[in-house]
Amino acid sequence: MREPEFDDDFRTRLDLLMRVRRDVRRFRREPVDEAVLARCLDAFSLAPSVGLSEPWRILRVDSSAARSAAIDNFRQANAAALEGYSGARAALYGQLKLSGMEDAPVHLAVFCDDATAQGHGLGAGTMPEMRRYSVVSAITLFWLRLRAEGLGMGWVSILDADRLSRDLETPAAWRLIGYFCIGRPEAISDTPELQRKGWETRRTTLHLETR
Repeated sequence: MREPEFDDDFRTRLDLLMRVRRDVRRFRREPVDEAVLARCLDAFSLAPSVGLSEPWRILRVDSSAARSAAIDNFRQANAAALEGYSGARAALYGQLKLSGMEDAPVHLAVFCDDATAQGHGLGAGTMPEMRRYSVVSAITLFWLRLRAEGLGMGWVSILDADRLSRDLETPAAWRLIGYFCIGRPEAISDTPELQRKGWETRRTTLHLETR
């Protein structure tokens, strides 16, 4: 294979892609083209994984029963999380839209198979968490591919993972990495919504330490 050439225009557009990736909470209620979704899912096959184990396991949550269970899971976990704040911070938390589950046309639950025999344990003997890091790497590529196709994704992290696994009847060795809402965003921004809402300020510089 020849060394690929990436010019300044490509690098500029890649930077833009990463800037507008964003964690989406507000989706248009319109279907996602299945061919486009399939192309985006192909990004998993391009992702690095420890020992070439490819431990990602993807469930599409389509049934009304499964979606209702996931949404109820979020609502209960979100209510519990709110109780951990007080005063102005609690008031601000209550105003945040932290899930697009009601509107997103596509729901995916992505797991790591901690018991996979693929890869023969290479690289995971001393650091078994590397399998889960591999899944996160694959999700990142998927996320960027979605944005390049005009789609957005929201990572729902306010969930009871064990309960969700039970509701989805997944194998015992599968560990939830993330629950994802996918669809066409209502709007595009290069600034995180939590920053726009005043929840937190993003660092402007990277602090790099040396030893």
